[in-house]
Amino acid sequence: MSTAVVVGSGPNGLAGAIRLAQAGLEVTVLECHDRPGGGTRTSELTLPGLLHDDCAAFHPTGVASPFFASLGLERHGLRWRWPEVELAHPLDDGRAGAITRDLAASAALLGVDERAWLRTFGAAVRNFDDLVAEVFQPVVHVPRHPVTLGRFGMKALLPAPVLARRFRDEPARALFTGVAAHKFGALTGPLTSSVGLMLGAAAHAVGWPVAEGGTEAITRALLAELASYGGKVVTGVRVTSLDQLRDLTGSAPDVVLLDTAPAGALEIVGDHLPGRVRRALSRYTYGPAAFKVDLAVEGDIPWANEHCRRAGTLHLGGSAAEIVAAEAAVGRGEMPERPFVLLGQQYLCDPSRSRDGKNPVYAYAHVPHAYAGDATEAVLGQIERFAPGFRDRVVAVATRDADAWEAENPNYVGGDISAGANTARQIVFRPRPTLSPYALGIPGVYLCSSATPPGAGVHGMGGLRAAQEALSRLR
Repeated sequence: MSTAVVVGSGPNGLAGAIRLAQAGLEVTVLECHDRPGGGTRTSELTLPGLLHDDCAAFHPTGVASPFFASLGLERHGLRWRWPEVELAHPLDDGRAGAITRDLAASAALLGVDERAWLRTFGAAVRNFDDLVAEVFQPVVHVPRHPVTLGRFGMKALLPAPVLARRFRDEPARALFTGVAAHKFGALTGPLTSSVGLMLGAAAHAVGWPVAEGGTEAITRALLAELASYGGKVVTGVRVTSLDQLRDLTGSAPDVVLLDTAPAGALEIVGDHLPGRVRRALSRYTYGPAAFKVDLAVEGDIPWANEHCRRAGTLHLGGSAAEIVAAEAAVGRGEMPERPFVLLGQQYLCDPSRSRDGKNPVYAYAHVPHAYAGDATEAVLGQIERFAPGFRDRVVAVATRDADAWEAENPNYVGGDISAGANTARQIVFRPRPTLSPYALGIPGVYLCSSATPPGAGVHGMGGLRAAQEALSRLR
């Protein structure tokens, strides 16, 4: 029987392990943390009984993932839960842009920009499954749905502020720009509309759901699926070289998948890499960091806008121009006074996360790469800005800075939870310019993390694609 070792138990690592196990390989997953899951873990970070997602929190890519859908993870207890409003973006004048799964109703809320919103997202929403099939793989490929991909690509190539000009009023402009800001960093370059278009379309087509009981429910379901094929996971093992794998598993594996950032791959296999691959991975760049603030709140947040009170996700950044300026500053390594903040109210559709009238609130700010300062007050200030009286309801706070992110998960270099800067070059050629982005130039060894196509998100597609390539070469 052929054997495989997967280094790292994030969703890509577990997805790759499952695919290899489905093909009959004997699979062992090695995880350096004492708990599997990578960015898909849930913990009691503030008060006993309050469940906070450690990193990944909302899962449009998870519910849209063709591979996850094929596994039937509901058999293992995974339940998706949707908020009444997928996303809200409040403004200082009391208005807010809001997205629900009803495209027409959401567009109508935007008033003068109703038709522009429908033109921007209509085709992508109508053809979402075909679009997912195209973008959940390397950018350079022969498309099966060229018209759908072409329509999307024409808009995706634009800088986000340029595409936002099609909207006449601030709620729509800010709403789109906030979704585009999931890119992390400057929004003025080419392809910066791509993230906003894809995540915006997903919000209408499949929503931004949460996993009932916390994101770790996804990990538990994937672990159960892997176990059903005989795969196993060993935690508390830090892999630092290929030679170590023989000692850990008793023999040299036929396939090795690395669910690591390029920096981790260099540490493990650097001496074995061809020079061109080693140089390319050494040049790989990492993006801005996240500064996370988890809160225990008595009751609900007193948002000034009604849509915000019903929204699972909120973007706190003010106007489109303010977001663009803040993201540009972060990209330059400067900490803005008012950073872009993403806030989660997962408990609204999943009350199992709350206890005794106290609710867990999830928030993080975009901050410069490896930022060493404390952004807690900046995050709290952005919430209070749109929810006066909020601070009076906070009963506990837990924070995580760039150093803590990297200590918790070595893939988050400098606090970059996307495992790589979303520059135009790295969106197209991630992790390096090649037609085989998962192969590392060493027989049987492949990269499968968020540093490979299709990039960040809890979808498992990087792991699936790497495993498929490994199987094709193994045969």
